[in-house]
Amino acid sequence: MNLLLLHPEEITTPGRALIHVSRYPPRAGLWPPAPGRQLRVGLLDGRIGTATVEQVNEGVASLAFDLRDPPPAPLPLTLLLALPRPKMLRRVLRSAAELGIKAIWLLNATRVEKSYWQSPLLVPERLRDYCAAGLEQAIDTVMPAVELRPRLKPFVQDELPTIAAGSTRLVAHPGAAAMATAAPAPVTLAIGPEGGFTDYEIGLLGEAGFSACSLGPRVLRVETALPVLAATLLPPRD
Repeated sequence: MNLLLLHPEEITTPGRALIHVSRYPPRAGLWPPAPGRQLRVGLLDGRIGTATVEQVNEGVASLAFDLRDPPPAPLPLTLLLALPRPKMLRRVLRSAAELGIKAIWLLNATRVEKSYWQSPLLVPERLRDYCAAGLEQAIDTVMPAVELRPRLKPFVQDELPTIAAGSTRLVAHPGAAAMATAAPAPVTLAIGPEGGFTDYEIGLLGEAGFSACSLGPRVLRVETALPVLAATLLPPRD
């Protein structure tokens, strides 16, 4: 962890915060706190700066902080993700937050197991925790919005035209003839479940203006494909 993410309810007065140590698991190089320790901190959805641990008493740390720097610019990519296996979901959301993706839609698809939608990991608090871990890694404070849509067709037909308006629309699909290349920003990217979307689902997305692309002959796990696609479609620009 490279950043301690402060929540508004932890702020007591301007420039001061009280942190319950038990709320944060041990993190190499930054936690647990000790008096006099310097920390890099950021306020959730706010600015980034530094803090000094003033004292630690009965599991509560008192911090004095100064927030001056804005968070990094978001990646201009909206992610439409067929709901992965629960254990993979945690890793994918963390990776998405590290990359700077701020809009994530978790979707149903034919190859998504119905049991995935019953996972306790899908409660909003858990989803925010996974994203927060990515923010703390990447030194960012802006929490991604994660939305669940268990019905694909109504989402694609009724909501997606507005969500994807004005963007380059792409669906990553194993076996697609076109290779993924740098694309005009912003990008709306759909990634299917293991094995990809069905032909019907690719057609449905095609009707919504999405073009299929691939990363070559290898079928990658979502957690591998996402950062590769992000770097390919939106390479760093001067």
